[in-house]
Amino acid sequence: MILSQIEEIGADIGEPDCKLVEPFLINNDDTLCPWLMEVTTQNTFMISSDKILTLVDPKPTLLQKYEDLIK
Repeated sequence: MILSQIEEIGADIGEPDCKLVEPFLINNDDTLCPWLMEVTTQNTFMISSDKILTLVDPKPTLLQKYEDLIK
């Protein structure tokens, strides 16, 4: 699972229309590590909304960990 800020972007049909900002991978022990950190130093990623399966609000403790990391 990925925990991220998400922004909707206006785009043409077929083009990515969402931006993931500061995405982190949630490990089984609820620790967080930057998503794709072994591949890139980017902290924003474009994605098509039809590739997003589920949107939920994280538990308060997980959200606090995330906010602490992106400060």
